[in-house]
Amino acid sequence: MYFHLSPLGDHAIVIELGDDINETVHRNVQCVSHAIEQQSFEWLIEHIPAFTKVTVLYDPMKTPYVNAHESPYEIVSKQLIRLLRTVKGSKVTRSRTVEIPVCYGGEYGPDLAYVAKVNHLTEEEVVHIHSQGTYTVYMIGFAPGFPYVGGMSERIATPRKQSPRLEIPAGSVGIAGKQTGVYPIATPGGWQLIGQTPLSLFDPNSTSPTLLQAGDTIVFKPITRQAYESYKEEK
Repeated sequence: MYFHLSPLGDHAIVIELGDDINETVHRNVQCVSHAIEQQSFEWLIEHIPAFTKVTVLYDPMKTPYVNAHESPYEIVSKQLIRLLRTVKGSKVTRSRTVEIPVCYGGEYGPDLAYVAKVNHLTEEEVVHIHSQGTYTVYMIGFAPGFPYVGGMSERIATPRKQSPRLEIPAGSVGIAGKQTGVYPIATPGGWQLIGQTPLSLFDPNSTSPTLLQAGDTIVFKPITRQAYESYKEEK
C-alpha cells in the first residue's frame, strides 16, 4: 500500500494514500483510520480521514523521548510508518447501507426543473436516475454530518448556483457539478436543490451525532409529500 507522510504545522502529520478519488484509495483511507483507532498512542489527539489522506493530530509534549536529535514529528512519523507497514488495505467490515427517503421536487426541491432542463431530461427522469444510484460516503466535512459522496451519474450533473442561497433547510438534497449530498443543518449553500429528506443527519445530543460515516453506502428512496409530512409528525 502506497503512503507518504508530511508535516502539517508542529503538531500534525498528513498521511497521503493516493492522488485520485476512487474506491481503492478510499478503502485504504478506511483501513488506515481503523488501524489508528486500534492503537493507544499517548500522543494521539485525533485522526481525520478525507478523500485521499488521513491527518493525524498529536501532542508534541507526550511523544516518547528517544534522544535529543529527534523531533516530535520524527518520533511520531517512525511509529506511524511501523503501523502503516502492517496495513494491507483489506476490506473494512464496518461498511453500512443507509437508505435515505427523499421527497423530490415542489417546495422541497425547487431546482429540480432546472436540473432537468440543463440535462435535457424530464423531472421524472432526473428523480429516477438520482434514486437508482448507489453512493459511497468518502468523507464528512464542511458542516457537521455533511457527506461528501461519489457515485452520481454524469447524466444529471449540474453547475452550482451563481448566487448561493443565504439559508438552505436541513435535510435538503442537492447537486453541485458531479456530486450530490444532503445538508444536515440549515446553512448557506450554492447547490441545486432537488428534494428533501425527513431524516435528521445531525443530532448534537446523540451519542453518535452524525447519521452517516465515511465508508457508508447511501441509497435514496423517493417518497410522497404525504409520507414526508407523516414522518415529520412522528418525530
